[in-house]
Amino acid sequence: MPIQAECQVAELVRLNDHAYSMTLETGEAMAAQVSCGQFVHIKCGHSRLLRRPISICEWGKDTIRVVFEVRGEGTAWLSRREPGDRVDALGPLGRGFDVSGKKLLVVGGGIGVPPMLGCAREAARRGSEVHAVLGFRDEGHRMLTGDFAECCRSMSVISDDGSTGRKGFVTELVEEFLRTQACGTCDPALCAGCSGRPVPPEVLACGPKAMLKAVAQVCRTYGVGCQVSLEERMGCGVGACLVCACDMADGHRKHVCKDGPVFRAEEVDWDA
Repeated sequence: MPIQAECQVAELVRLNDHAYSMTLETGEAMAAQVSCGQFVHIKCGHSRLLRRPISICEWGKDTIRVVFEVRGEGTAWLSRREPGDRVDALGPLGRGFDVSGKKLLVVGGGIGVPPMLGCAREAARRGSEVHAVLGFRDEGHRMLTGDFAECCRSMSVISDDGSTGRKGFVTELVEEFLRTQACGTCDPALCAGCSGRPVPPEVLACGPKAMLKAVAQVCRTYGVGCQVSLEERMGCGVGACLVCACDMADGHRKHVCKDGPVFRAEEVDWDA
């Protein structure tokens, strides 16, 4: 059950020109409930009605680490907190990733990179083979790559302008990785049932919707499972309003905050 608490800021670190890492002392009751891909709803200033949903990057026995970019007055206020200050947080919220697979490819784009670090660390801790593909706008937005290198079997970086890693889009690296997982003797779409194929990875992705749609298409082509974490504006964070409602492939609508933010890629209506 989500807990609302006044959490003390233990650490605030600037990761690059745009992003900050904040560690909150939440207490064991909140931290013990966290699963990969969930988020916390943080009140940013006393006069602001709506909380800000921020993905959980990592967690410990009684702490939660979040990473956020300054995109408005609320997150600007949050970036000015100091160790010892108190922040009103509600969480953990949402349905997260299933990281039980033996081999995982975590894919993050932009501010979708931080929640994938928690997935990578937890999966590696459980003994899974973890690989990472990370995409950034440019060198100035790069972050957390050293952390991923510590827990992933391999890590590839790509950027829009080529100033860090290769120039291009994450889907290029995802397809190259999945191609190496095929046996090479048949069409990739048929390879899922081939006994000569290596253990297929499960793809976990978070980032802009256009990126997630493209990653889902690549996974469908190669016949591998794909989970996506959708980024939508949120109001209440607990499914009581319709701000974050999104269209599903079966014609229904679901709340990203309560039913997600993580969905199977095939559940989502990508053309809505």
